[in-house]
Amino acid sequence: MAMGSREDFFGGYDHRAQAGIVHVADHRIAPGKKQWTWGNHAFGYAWDRNLTDPDTTGLCAPYIELMAGVYTDNQPDFSFLQPGETKCWSQYWYPIRHIGPPQHANLEAAVSLHLGPRRFRLGVCVTRPIPHARIRLERSDGSAAAEWRAHLAPDRPFLLDSPQARKPWAPGLTRLRVLGREGRSLLVYEPQVRPPGKVPPPATEPPPPSDIASTDELFVTGLHLEQYRHATRCPTLYWREALRRDPADARNNNALGLWHLRRGEWAPAERHFGRAIARLTRRNANPADGEPCYHLGLCLRHQADRLPPQDPHRADCLDRAYDAFAKAAWNHAWAGAAYHALAELDCRRAAWERANDHLQAALRCLPDNLRARNLAVMVARHLQPSAAPTRRRFRLEPVLEETLRLDPLDWWAKHLAGQPVTCDSQTRLDLALDLARAGFYHEAIALLAAGQGDQARPRDPRELGTAPLIHYYLGWLHEQLAAAPTALAHVHAAAAAPPDYCFPSRLEEIAILETAMRLHPADARAPYYLGNLLYDRRRHDEALYLWERSARLDPAFATVWRNLGLAYFNLRRQPGRARAAYDRARRACPSDARVLYERDQLWKRSGEAPGRRLQELEQHLDLVRQRDDLSVELSALYNQVGRPAEALALIEQRRFQPWEGGEGGPLGQHVRAHLALGRRALQEALAQSPRGSLRRRSRGTTVPPGHSSPIGQRLETARAHFQAALEAPPNLGEARHLLANPSDIHYWLGCAADALGDRAAARRHWRTAATFAGDFQAMRTCPFSELTYYSALARMQLGQRAAGRRLLENLLAYARQLERTSATIDYFATSLPTLLLFADDLDFRQQTTARFLQAQAHVGLGHHRRALALLQDVRRRDPNHPHAVDLLAALPVAADCRRRREEAKGCRR
Repeated sequence: MAMGSREDFFGGYDHRAQAGIVHVADHRIAPGKKQWTWGNHAFGYAWDRNLTDPDTTGLCAPYIELMAGVYTDNQPDFSFLQPGETKCWSQYWYPIRHIGPPQHANLEAAVSLHLGPRRFRLGVCVTRPIPHARIRLERSDGSAAAEWRAHLAPDRPFLLDSPQARKPWAPGLTRLRVLGREGRSLLVYEPQVRPPGKVPPPATEPPPPSDIASTDELFVTGLHLEQYRHATRCPTLYWREALRRDPADARNNNALGLWHLRRGEWAPAERHFGRAIARLTRRNANPADGEPCYHLGLCLRHQADRLPPQDPHRADCLDRAYDAFAKAAWNHAWAGAAYHALAELDCRRAAWERANDHLQAALRCLPDNLRARNLAVMVARHLQPSAAPTRRRFRLEPVLEETLRLDPLDWWAKHLAGQPVTCDSQTRLDLALDLARAGFYHEAIALLAAGQGDQARPRDPRELGTAPLIHYYLGWLHEQLAAAPTALAHVHAAAAAPPDYCFPSRLEEIAILETAMRLHPADARAPYYLGNLLYDRRRHDEALYLWERSARLDPAFATVWRNLGLAYFNLRRQPGRARAAYDRARRACPSDARVLYERDQLWKRSGEAPGRRLQELEQHLDLVRQRDDLSVELSALYNQVGRPAEALALIEQRRFQPWEGGEGGPLGQHVRAHLALGRRALQEALAQSPRGSLRRRSRGTTVPPGHSSPIGQRLETARAHFQAALEAPPNLGEARHLLANPSDIHYWLGCAADALGDRAAARRHWRTAATFAGDFQAMRTCPFSELTYYSALARMQLGQRAAGRRLLENLLAYARQLERTSATIDYFATSLPTLLLFADDLDFRQQTTARFLQAQAHVGLGHHRRALALLQDVRRRDPNHPHAVDLLAALPVAADCRRRREEAKGCRR
């Protein structure tokens, strides 16, 4: 990532392909520059295979992302955008070849200049043909120059590799200039000796609200969390703490009001906006900030749209919204958006002259507000009926022509220009809302109806799930026109439409779905859709109530039962009701593989025995085969119940696609199955080898079993399985992370090699296991893990008993501290695999992990009774705990390996 870049370019170069790409943009508005790659290690190569195509040799090129941010200091950062505001910029990408990584670039050319002690290399790539170009090297003091001429073109770069001049060209004293035929300077570059820069301080986690001294910092912290949509930290905690200290704080009230507004919670939003306005106008009736007034106007307009047209409160809400927008327009920062909103309300009242005045004012503030420009065209047509589009079909209004120049893809402008509207249905719904906000209900109906009738156009994937919404929109629009029978017919049609992929997400759809429920109380789909929308806005209790209503109206609808199962477990902490809901979902749609997977995860989280879960999945292998996650889970269950051969067969025969939250799943079961099979073979070999079979040799070495003997064959089988655990076949779609701890594999490889008499290999593997520090789990590093135990065992096998015991004691101390520490999610966590579906008790899970780590430490220290008690407790807390099962299975094998090792030492002595 380029921090503090002062250049107008960046790029990337593939040395193997001798080609690259350059990005050019004004660094003052485009400072964000970033390159991402998965790295040159097995973990990264696996991602390369997933994300790039192989070349003729079968090699997959590295996957590289070049990212550019505009109006942000870093590519993924967010910026602010006012309602109706347009930010414009230009960015340019172009290819380069053969010149190597460029040191400077602009829209004309990219150059590389490497000044070595004995030779210098020079390369120039251009973006257009430049005949008779001149490439000059000059002394900064103008004392001398060297010049070359070339016919340059994008496919003909200039390349020069030359001995240094008698007085070498050096950074800080050299200027490279590329000139066109007429002598115009196309690019100038002066290489400099760059001083070391200061590394910016790392980002830090904000303290909890109670530890922040000022309400100002509380506001800014909450704003950051809200703007970045932080997955595990809530902005409202900071704003509410500020309001606890000062209930009338204007900024925090406005922030919390906007938070409620975005959730569709109109009443609390209105209260907070009112408090903010009260504080701002307490001393000055004309506040400098019109934002709370504008948001109050939006809130009141949404409340009006929930009500039937004949409801007297509707007119009152619209009048109050009008007053709020008018007050917001006093402040220039919000005037453009406020005048636009006033014009929309003017149009509802057919006050065309006033609407035109407000739109002209809006466009003076925000000339590129496309919605305001399009509405201005409609208002102008009402003011000038003679200029209707039927009379001027081939001559567009100047405003409309300019709008289409600003954005040739603006569908509202194209519709007003008489062009065919072939956009997807989601865009039609947006256009219908634009029209409806200004009271153009007939036009919105015609637009949606035309989309329904256009069956000849190709179906866009974004059409999926829009059929119910189109009918609900039409029902709501007809109700605004007091056409109750037609409105009811559309609501019935929406209820009968397929619900697949229908996910309402717009705030306006709250009112539309509430209208449908009022018009057709027997409709089971409207409360289901509205429940989905409210659950997404974290209005969980209301969503649960709506889903329960939907389930009562249509008990055969599987998806609503699935949603209820999630809500009962995650919100109500009622696992019994959650399981019953998932059972209903399974009965309603037994062919849904996702429901089967989620129910199994619910059973797992609820402590269902692995054997019972396995029995259920084995009855539905046809569904298991449909999903990677189900296949991984079935493999895990085979491993859990001691059937690793079946687990391995399942993993080997499937091509897995990696998915976020499932990192390490297929690889983990691959490793676990091979280790289990290797331990089994090793245990059988050791069991068949009599305790006194080791005998002295003249040089003090022991006699290993022959490789062709049954014992030797089993030992070779064990070593082969352990070796396979180190590798990641391509079908897994992933590989071990560079920082992930493989100590268990190397420990068992050492044991197998030692039993085969290959002591050099045994010590090599044990040293690898003994020296590996820390681990990488859940997409983060950790100082200790379940694999630390095997590092300690490996030290003991190497004769480093004191070091091994010290590591086990450190593990025990870490685990005890972990058990006493409250669990938290890392602030910078990028992946939360255990939190994607069912809520988890973080403290319970952390305590279970801590007790297992203690059990491992006690085993290694010889405290077997204490260890077994802890392992039994771990399995009681989590019957599906994989490490506890594997540790119990490995204990006899590890004991045999230690005994044989000690016997071997006795023989050598």
